[in-house]
Amino acid sequence: MITPDPPFVPGLELAAALYGDAVRPLLESAYPQLGYAAARIGPGSDVLGFDTARSADHDWGPRLQLFLTPEDTERHGAAITALLADRLPRQIRGWSTHFRHTGDPDNPVSHLEPAAGSTVDHRVTVHQLPGWLTTHLGPGAAGWTDADPTTADWLALPQQRLAELTAGTVLRDDHGTLTAVRRRLHWYPEQLWRYLMACQWQRIGQEEAFVGRCAETDDDLGAAVVAARLARDLMRLTLLQHRAYAPYSKWLGRAFTRLPADPALGPALRAALAATDHDTRERHLCDAYESAARTHNALALTEPLDPARRSYHSRPYQVLHADRFARALRHTVTDPELRDLPLTGAVDQWADSTDLLDRPAAVRAAIDALADEAR
Repeated sequence: MITPDPPFVPGLELAAALYGDAVRPLLESAYPQLGYAAARIGPGSDVLGFDTARSADHDWGPRLQLFLTPEDTERHGAAITALLADRLPRQIRGWSTHFRHTGDPDNPVSHLEPAAGSTVDHRVTVHQLPGWLTTHLGPGAAGWTDADPTTADWLALPQQRLAELTAGTVLRDDHGTLTAVRRRLHWYPEQLWRYLMACQWQRIGQEEAFVGRCAETDDDLGAAVVAARLARDLMRLTLLQHRAYAPYSKWLGRAFTRLPADPALGPALRAALAATDHDTRERHLCDAYESAARTHNALALTEPLDPARRSYHSRPYQVLHADRFARALRHTVTDPELRDLPLTGAVDQWADSTDLLDRPAAVRAAIDALADEAR
């Protein structure tokens, strides 16, 4: 890494400078007839706009993807990579364009450092779009350049991956293919959106009484853990309600605070998590439930439901009975592919293991098995 560090520049701004100041002029000179897309998408905090100076310690810097047709990728890809290695500037906005790998296969990260030789080990990568989609989204994704994903495709996609594709920046798209794919996956189809919100309400309904039950047995730690799970589920529900993909846990809070959500919701969640006694924790959780319920009613997807807290059957715990909202939304789902599915939802509503979510074939097999069982 460069020492001392130059002033921090957001990664998307660096990508635009790298393309405009260096990559585009080089390609226009060497390949004036070449059609391509230039973008910064995929993994990385910079793509979501969450990078800070801390991000510069690994896998961050001036980066781009170039997307060529499959024929042009085979014909020119290696030569373009070599051209850029020879002729890219050593720095953009004060930040090196040279990346050094650790060489550790168990920790395959890279770090910026000054270029010492005659070439730059840059991160302007050349791809054909169908291959890139297959690598990042799964085996069926290559077909999404000209067709919509199936319901099973959608359910097998973690929201983090969808955010990585649809966020970031596209700096050029001569063929329009990348733009079309991003538009196609910009948000869930209407019926699927309703189903996923029903599934999220179902998760909340399954655990909302557990906070009181834990407290009743003097298990304050257990109550706090359940409250934290419920807060996370409410945050993800709110992102769904505002048609925003939820990133993975490191960035969930940042994404949540960007939403034009009910201003009472965030403070209620923070107070519930900070509470050290049951009554306070329960009161603030119920404030959060009621906020989410009011947002549900404002969407007008079902008949209005009473957003007020209530007792959990004969037990003295205050809850929303979130299952009411799950059922109401479920009744609006008429798509035959979704209507009979259990309220399990998309993969990251029932699994959060990184090692599973990084295995698209295994995830798709699980989704298909759920659908087969429903039939």
